[in-house]
Amino acid sequence: MRHGKKFNHLGRKSAHRKAMLANMACSLIEHKRINTTTAKAKALKQFIEPMITKSKSDTTHNRRIVFSRLRQKEAVAELFRDVAAKVGDRPGGYTRIIKLGNRLGDNADMAMIELVDYNELYNAGKPAKKTTRRSRRGGKKATTVPPVETQASNEEE
Repeated sequence: MRHGKKFNHLGRKSAHRKAMLANMACSLIEHKRINTTTAKAKALKQFIEPMITKSKSDTTHNRRIVFSRLRQKEAVAELFRDVAAKVGDRPGGYTRIIKLGNRLGDNADMAMIELVDYNELYNAGKPAKKTTRRSRRGGKKATTVPPVETQASNEEE
């Protein structure tokens, strides 16, 4: 039965799993991309995306929450300084998982997880997205109509 099984336990006890995900998250923040198994990459995505969202608003409370999960001062500083500035306008989806095939030794399914905004190859082909602003009413904007000439003005000439 799978009652209450909301995330992958990765075959580890909770302390080992939390430490492993914290180390992987710090490596991802430092190197911007890491190679790992697909299961660990999916677990890491769920672990790090809420922290990147918290880093977008730089408050002491958010820094303490992120530090309690990452436990590396340098990684927290880089997350709030560099990564948050780059993903500030993105509404979510900060990471990308690219499948790499199977590992030679044990045939494990491998994947590369990376921060989306740091990959120049994927972002080079796409032009900068123009933001559109819509009013809450959704009505059309009023346009001014030039005055129409009448027959009376033509007769005076």
